[in-house]
Amino acid sequence: MSKISEFFTISTLSKQQDWKTILEKQNCIYLNKKCIKNRKSQAEISIGTCTVKYGKSETEVIICPHRLLENHKIFLDCIHLLTLHEPGNDLHIVSEVYIPGGSIDYFLVSARDGKVKDFVGIEIQTMDTTGTVWPERQRFLEEKQVEYGIIENKTFGMNWKMTAKTILIQLHHKIQTFENLNKHLVLVVQDCLLSYMQKEFSFSHISPNTKLGDSMHFHSYQLKHKEDNSYLLSLFERYSTDAAGIAKCLGLLAEANVGLEAILNTLESKISDLTLLKL
Repeated sequence: MSKISEFFTISTLSKQQDWKTILEKQNCIYLNKKCIKNRKSQAEISIGTCTVKYGKSETEVIICPHRLLENHKIFLDCIHLLTLHEPGNDLHIVSEVYIPGGSIDYFLVSARDGKVKDFVGIEIQTMDTTGTVWPERQRFLEEKQVEYGIIENKTFGMNWKMTAKTILIQLHHKIQTFENLNKHLVLVVQDCLLSYMQKEFSFSHISPNTKLGDSMHFHSYQLKHKEDNSYLLSLFERYSTDAAGIAKCLGLLAEANVGLEAILNTLESKISDLTLLKL
């Protein structure tokens, strides 16, 4: 059987789905538009693989970062880190904001009358695969009697080490900026990836007793099975540390700085009715 667990955001265990229509629409419900994960050799074709089964235990592993946007849970779970947020303020989601050290995936912003009062940076990391998931995709479509053809005998793997090391290095480059400004940065990951990071890197100093005073927070999420065979994203564990703690994970020294004014100006130029967090 195919190892695809979610195809264009729909559980492959779901009954009575019109998979041909789902394939034709190529829709991502989390982005509310066409899936942007395109095949390199055929840009008009969206791959649509959100989650796959991996290993002998067939662990459900999220491989698309947009899968973590379900119901805006990851943003709602960060509201408590907006320490200057007040009733009456608007909440905005701003994507792709550049700071020294790189770009931040999302900012959760508290604003009033177009002026930013507080913000939290949010980085999202899902698993990078090795090889190709395409044959599994085609195998699934054949199983559902949607498409037939030659299915290549190729497999995919999970690039655990590179995924974990890359995100930790990126955090190391960015966290000092947030700490200098007395702001928070949150890494959102699936539970299996955080578990790997805890085993393979120095995490003994990173506390599960999260502190608002810590600049760096880890939020791990599980995929839970629902009675209708779909999946539900659920907050599982939270950890926190500071810039020195992230550096210790890698045996490095942290560095970076930027003015608060520059970040506020960038955020205020990006917030609008379109970025409002809608519940």
